[in-house]
Amino acid sequence: MTNNVVSPAWATEIDSWRVAMKAMRLSAQTIELRGYHVRRLARAQLAAEPWQIARSDLLEWTGRHDWRRETARAVRSSFRRFWAWGISTGRTTENIADVLPMIRPEQPQPRPAAPATVVTALRAADKRIVLILRLANELGMRRGEVAQVHPENDLVRDLVGWALVVHGKGSRKRVLPLPEDLAQLLREAPPGYLFPSPNGGHLSPHWVGTLATRALADGTTMHQLRHLCATEVHQQTRDIRLVQTLLGHSSLATTQRYVAVDDSKVREAIADRSRRWRDG
Repeated sequence: MTNNVVSPAWATEIDSWRVAMKAMRLSAQTIELRGYHVRRLARAQLAAEPWQIARSDLLEWTGRHDWRRETARAVRSSFRRFWAWGISTGRTTENIADVLPMIRPEQPQPRPAAPATVVTALRAADKRIVLILRLANELGMRRGEVAQVHPENDLVRDLVGWALVVHGKGSRKRVLPLPEDLAQLLREAPPGYLFPSPNGGHLSPHWVGTLATRALADGTTMHQLRHLCATEVHQQTRDIRLVQTLLGHSSLATTQRYVAVDDSKVREAIADRSRRWRDG
């Protein structure tokens, strides 16, 4: 059974865990994601409070979900950390999330959005969605980074023009130059967050991603705009380190998984080499 209700006992423990994660100086995106995972479990009503769940019930609940591999890995990590916190604070004596099996990471392939899909979405979307799509497509920003944009605080002027301070994973910041027209739109935005939430603060990363996916309409995700940005910038510059800086990756190997190879270029290279061996 699953509904949208989180019992007071669960809500109290999740809120306390969020405070502990803030004390660890985890990023807002990480705290939100981990809290979201545990709230989903709470809504399943497997037990009156988290420390009463049986190992077998937790394993069965996670096994029933047809999550992608990386999502399943993230959920497992959240649960293990939640119960580890419970042990460290004397709330429980065992980490029942240890029952969840290890999940090998997938080997992700570049999945850039089709440019035609992006053009169609930009033409049909309203102003707010256009801004979301442009920040993801033109600057390669993650949904959590887009959600946090606060023009008053994040717009900076350099010797050439305007730039945007991007709040990335692990509380890492990077500064990205802005196209002039996009900078003007951000400068004209109302005070506060660019994408405010009706409940205060900014929209959640999950909802920002949902809005983008709905606008793209054909199953394309917001993250695929980031892949498209990486691929096209690399095709233009042939500078993988530049792309790494743009995307805010700590590892160059991660960046390489974002850049799609043009199959026609591979075919052309093989044919050219083959001709040289035949002719010479």
